[in-house]
Amino acid sequence: MRVISGEHRGIKLHSVPGKNTRPTSDKIKESLFNIIGPYFSGGKVLDLFAGSGGLGIEAISRGMDYGIFTEKSNAAIKTINQNVQKIRAEDKIKVYRKDAFKALKRFADEKYVFKLILIDPPYHFKDVHKYIDEIMEGNLIEEDGLIVYEHDSKVPAPIHNNLEKVREAMYGTTAITIYKKH
Repeated sequence: MRVISGEHRGIKLHSVPGKNTRPTSDKIKESLFNIIGPYFSGGKVLDLFAGSGGLGIEAISRGMDYGIFTEKSNAAIKTINQNVQKIRAEDKIKVYRKDAFKALKRFADEKYVFKLILIDPPYHFKDVHKYIDEIMEGNLIEEDGLIVYEHDSKVPAPIHNNLEKVREAMYGTTAITIYKKH
């Protein structure tokens, strides 16, 4: 696993040890960022269920100003911190060890607003609509901001009235659904 493009291109990232975390493959990551970007001119990114932090780090490398990564696994937090140090972005990335839903409530209370929200929960996860509802109710995504949801291709992506599903791409057992706030 590596950073595909941008400021930190080519840097190899650590993966979370064990089988509980599934990193996004470089091929899927490259395709995803070619669809949504491929480069950004600032803004904040939220990497929910961050795992190793690979998706959020890719967004930072491609021009996001600041990132907030949430993860509840101790092993994943350790890996994220190693990867953040490896790209020397401690001043650009804040890592929270917190349940994703509780994190969203906190960010809403603190009036955070993101340009890009990456949601990559475990594939067995079924309730992503609750997280998307919380993002919308908490006003956590800016106008024309994007929400990227990576999921099992057999699991349909939720629909939300205030989000336009702009793209869905399939990569074997993985699907990427991209929403835009309107």
